[in-house]
Amino acid sequence: MADWDSRFLEMARLVSTWSKDPSTQVGAVITRGKFVVSLGFNGHPKGVADTPERLEIRENKYRTIIHAEMNAILTSKQDLDGCTVYVWPFMPCSQCGSAIVQAGIKRVVSLKSNNERWTESFAFTSDIFTEAGVELVLLPDPSQK
Repeated sequence: MADWDSRFLEMARLVSTWSKDPSTQVGAVITRGKFVVSLGFNGHPKGVADTPERLEIRENKYRTIIHAEMNAILTSKQDLDGCTVYVWPFMPCSQCGSAIVQAGIKRVVSLKSNNERWTESFAFTSDIFTEAGVELVLLPDPSQK
């Protein structure tokens, strides 16, 4: 693992703590070389309150929450062609994977995960990345040692 990979993945871990989601906190850092382009965490759109009804009732949360990767893409103020995105604590879902490809991001660094709820989506994401020529780097999860 490149030194910058570990630093930016650690930054994504820190950014994930900004999420108010009580069940899963995800962070994303988009970089160009060794410079940060954008950050994102999973949360509600700006101006939408993080109420218990929206955060604790899964059906309500899924209707409004924006994933970390999508937040980082949407808040970026520059072209993302050729960038890398670092995602903590697991790889992007297939919806975010599609957005990553469309944004021109060429490399994704995350952790290997056995999260059964996302297994099918992760498989789709891997296929999307392979077909589109996006490099996927999955590092060992340090908490799984």
